[in-house]
Amino acid sequence: MDRFFRLKELGTNVRTEIMAGITTFMTMAYILAVNPAILGGTGLGEYSVFLATALAAGIFTIAMGLFVNFPVALAPGMGLNAYFLTVVLSSNGEITPQMALTAVFISGLIFIVLTITKIRQLLVEAVPDALKHAITVGIGLFITIIGLKNSGVMSIVTLDDGSTLITMGHLSDPSVWLTLLGLALIAILMVLKVKGAILIGILITALIGAIPGVGVTDFSTLRSGQWVPDFTQLNFWHFDFTGLLTVGILTAIATFTFVELFDTFGTLVGTANRAGLLKDKETGQKRIGKAMLVDAVSVSGGAMLGTSTVTAYIESSAGIAEGGRSGLTAVTTGVLFLLALFLAPIALLVPSPATSAALIIVGVLMVQMIREIDWSDLVIAIPAFLTIVMMPLTYNIANGISFGIVSYVLLALVGNLVSGKKHKIHWLMWVLFVLVILRYVFLGGE
Repeated sequence: MDRFFRLKELGTNVRTEIMAGITTFMTMAYILAVNPAILGGTGLGEYSVFLATALAAGIFTIAMGLFVNFPVALAPGMGLNAYFLTVVLSSNGEITPQMALTAVFISGLIFIVLTITKIRQLLVEAVPDALKHAITVGIGLFITIIGLKNSGVMSIVTLDDGSTLITMGHLSDPSVWLTLLGLALIAILMVLKVKGAILIGILITALIGAIPGVGVTDFSTLRSGQWVPDFTQLNFWHFDFTGLLTVGILTAIATFTFVELFDTFGTLVGTANRAGLLKDKETGQKRIGKAMLVDAVSVSGGAMLGTSTVTAYIESSAGIAEGGRSGLTAVTTGVLFLLALFLAPIALLVPSPATSAALIIVGVLMVQMIREIDWSDLVIAIPAFLTIVMMPLTYNIANGISFGIVSYVLLALVGNLVSGKKHKIHWLMWVLFVLVILRYVFLGGE
């Protein structure tokens, strides 16, 4: 195992990797409940989506570990599943769930072609280092927002005029103070340099949530949950290729492709940066290239199983923060997702406050990359800043990367023409510049 996963070379060991894998699973396990709740509204069936979610996350996360030796887990992406629901419900019956799954499947085939031709891998070389660091920082803030929102510490209020307002949550809510307690606990353990601080903090917080009177940890799933999976209900190859050239489906394919392109790039670069796997640029680029291929196959593979776009998860950062550096972390997470098929009631026991506290701490660790950005050079500083703030404030990784690319190309061009200092603009950055503009012109903010 040490030789296969190159543990000594990566400065890790079996115990650390397994602990990291468990931590990643615990911060991601919510998708087993949330994805069926979202996609179930399309008519695919909640239990069918649960099976597809667990299988896709398990199979492709293990593949990421075995074939890439990368500590990154995959599962159906939040946001992309919501868009999937919107595509079906807003079409007034013109686009069925089967047709939407077909759109996801085709977007995956497009990714496979882009990856095999190494166009996706060129992104790693084309995007300036400052923007890569900004992506890591932006994802750190984004994952913190997710933790604050899911726990109730932060509340997003929609006003009568349709605008939104971010406010403090209700401190009287047990979930809120339990999250704050978990946050303090994990922080103290990390300051004391306790091994497995995040995982220990999650478990203790979950146990506190089970104390009578707190009632946050829900044990009802142990009585009512389904322990033996019924694979006959899996929506395998649930496709409909009729009407493939309709405007609605073509728009859906374009949106799935664009958002996933930047989401995956951002997640892989951000997590690899945090793990220190991009220090050797040549080796790092090769590994990310392989990771992108696994990701591309997982998109189509997930659609075949009956779920929306499968993508690399930013929650993988929690495992990396616990010391995960190799594919053994991903394999551990993947195995736990497969076991969740048989132990679903137990997998869903860990309450949101426990995982939310962990995500907030992970945000702290990822934001540290901000020191690598040269803030004295405004050609770099402004795009980096836009990349960082647009991710959490628009709740979308792709938006942050898009604003960063457009602003960098514009400012670097002006700077190169006016001043003597030259900023490299890779030809692919020009291509992305045009694609981003076209995306917002024709697809708006979708």
